[in-house]
Amino acid sequence: MPALTPETIRTLTETLADLTDYLRENPDLDEALALVEPLLDEYTGLPVQFADTLRALARAIQEQTSAPRTAQVDLLVTELCTAAWEQADQHTLHYVLDDLRDLHGSASTAERCCWCR
Repeated sequence: MPALTPETIRTLTETLADLTDYLRENPDLDEALALVEPLLDEYTGLPVQFADTLRALARAIQEQTSAPRTAQVDLLVTELCTAAWEQADQHTLHYVLDDLRDLHGSASTAERCCWCR
């Protein structure tokens, strides 16, 4: 695995910004859903990964021997853990994609049916 740097993480966030810009340009819905699908995967998507990242950061702070053990640090670690739980709760967003695909598929079928016109 290549070494992580602040620059590699910035590249990741820039890619997400590019995706957002692209989605604002009214792309084909099938393509838009395909691009967003990996981000909202139930097991490996952004909500789950970001929650894990926040928990790992909280753990790293707690295990850091040079970090001061103060009430303020404990509060900040608690806030990181709370944010991690909130992020993890968003893992169900993958169901939204399934519902959108179903609705889009139904709409496409209805548009093609000569009896519905």
